[in-house]
Amino acid sequence: MTGVNDSDADTILRGILRDVLGLDQQRTDALTADSGLFGSLPELDSMAVAGLLTEMEDRLDIVIDDDEVDGELLENYGNLLDFARSKRAAAQGA
Repeated sequence: MTGVNDSDADTILRGILRDVLGLDQQRTDALTADSGLFGSLPELDSMAVAGLLTEMEDRLDIVIDDDEVDGELLENYGNLLDFARSKRAAAQGA
């Protein structure tokens, strides 16, 4: 079984943020683990969160349960990326 490695998950997640939030390439490329998301990116409002999570499920082939979504998850890019990576690993049985 082939899986998405850490670099692929990062690339996919940046693409999701770009597409869902309408961010340009320069802004998504500049994201670091400490870059704030919800409350820091005006594009990421409560309405955009649903679209973001749906795209993550579709593109990363994961399932996100409602009880997994909290303020800490969307606090910064690093938290969201770590979550995406752990969900991918669990989905692939890694």
